[in-house]
Amino acid sequence: MEKTEGRIRELESIVKKYLENEGEGASTTTITVDGLPPLFIEPLIFYGLHLDLMEPGRVVFSMKIPPRLLSQNGKYLHGGAIVTLVDVIGAAAIPAAGFPMDSGVSLEINVSHLGAAYVHEEIEIDAKVLRVGKVIAVVSVDFRKKMTGQIFAQGRHTKFLPISSKM
Repeated sequence: MEKTEGRIRELESIVKKYLENEGEGASTTTITVDGLPPLFIEPLIFYGLHLDLMEPGRVVFSMKIPPRLLSQNGKYLHGGAIVTLVDVIGAAAIPAAGFPMDSGVSLEINVSHLGAAYVHEEIEIDAKVLRVGKVIAVVSVDFRKKMTGQIFAQGRHTKFLPISSKM
């Protein structure tokens, strides 16, 4: 656990240096893509995310909002973090509905921000498959404050599903 937290702090430092130096090589770590280490976004967004429920066509995750996911003013959950969570958790609901793990590419993601969630606040992210057709899947993702049940953001994720060859 301590090793993981240390790696996250290291990655946060690399990203901060990258942003401050406008993408110029800002780290002694091996750099491969746009001056950032491979897969740097995963630990920044997903560390602390817990799967609470998985049932056909639905997944529910929870997390305590960490300071690294706050907006620039440091007060509430960043909109970009919300969109990233809609993308990933929405995609996770599709295999929960019995479809292949490779859920294809995103065609559209939209989010309505209805309120704010603050640092260390417990939230719940509930993704439900609305429809899966031959090549398109649509998922709804609700963000709730665990304490009150209040929805503070709603997302919709439309994905193109890869077509299996019949040859």
